[in-house]
Parts: sequence; C-alpha cells; structure tokens
Amino acid sequence: MMKTIIYVHPYAGSFNHAILESLTTYFTSNQTPYVVIDLYRDNFEPGYTAPELREYSKGTTPYPLVHNYQEKIAASDELIFITPIWWYNIPAELKGFFDKVMLKNFAYIEEPEWQGKLTYIKHATVITTATMTKKYIEQEAGDPIQRNLIDRVFTDIGITPDRSTWLHFGEVNLTTDQVRQSFLERIPKLYEQGKEN
Repeated sequence: MMKTIIYVHPYAGSFNHAILESLTTYFTSNQTPYVVIDLYRDNFEPGYTAPELREYSKGTTPYPLVHNYQEKIAASDELIFITPIWWYNIPAELKGFFDKVMLKNFAYIEEPEWQGKLTYIKHATVITTATMTKKYIEQEAGDPIQRNLIDRVFTDIGITPDRSTWLHFGEVNLTTDQVRQSFLERIPKLYEQGKEN
C-alpha cells in the first residue's frame, strides 16, 4: 500500500516545504511508496461552485481533481498532512479539500446510521507549523487540530483518534536555523514514533 501526503503551502522556500522534502527523502531512501497531493501546485479551488453543489447531496462531483484525489486516497493505507496554521486554523485549501473530497459514499455513509468509510487508513499524521506553540493552540486558539480535525473530522470519516498523530513546530518565526534543522532531521523519527504511540 501507499502513503499519501497532502501538502498545503504555496512557497517552495517555506519551512513546510522543507518538512515535505525531509519526509519524501526518507520514504525514497527506504523504498516506501508514496504520492504527494500538492493543493497549491494543483491550483485546487477550495470554494464550491453551483454545479458542484448540485451534485453534493448525491456524493458526486464534476471536479476532475476530486476524482484524482479520491483514487490516490483509496490506494493508500496512510495519510500525512503538512500544513501551516494561519489565523488559528488550517488554510482554506485544506478546509476545501475536506469539503470537496470527503464526499458521501466515498468517505462516509449516512444510512442506516453515520459510518466513516476510510477505515482502511491505518494511520493519519498531521504536521503543522505556526508562530504559536502547541500549548497555545490547544488552550487559547480553540484547538483546531486535535479537537476539530482529529477528534471530529477524522473520526467521522473512519479514522479514529488512536490512529492519528499531531506533530507541531511552533514559534517558527522566532527560532534559529539550527533548531529548524534539528527538527527537520528528527522528522522521520518523530513520524515513526507517532505511529507507534
């Protein structure tokens, strides 16, 4: 099976991109199959159009990228999200990814009762960066990652919290290049440890 990385940042010089490179280098060196969904590179449109909403209740979409992304996810047993936190939440592109890709009959069914369908995903890892610390995000910023994304969204699509990990690099604007580099070098190990916990 394959790992799907959902990458959410427009700038190739960003720390998020360095995290992406650290992970993909690690997977390549270990001959681990993976694919990258780069939402900005793909010019993914997060906002709904009228034609898309006409099909939403049926769980279908006229947007070709959505079909492409669903095929990648269906061929995977692991999801890895690399995203900044901007204004206390995930970027619009990632919110739109969940809105448009995690459709009825692909990610969940409603009848006879709600049931997530992505139970084949063995683990989901969320790697975030922000000017805020993880503690501040959890206690003062509404906890958008653990409480909203992992505990609610992931659970609703069939990925239970015990199969999810959140790794965070905070104060990205205040730290030193040495600290950043140390984190990048540790990312593969932190990622593997997160899967085991």
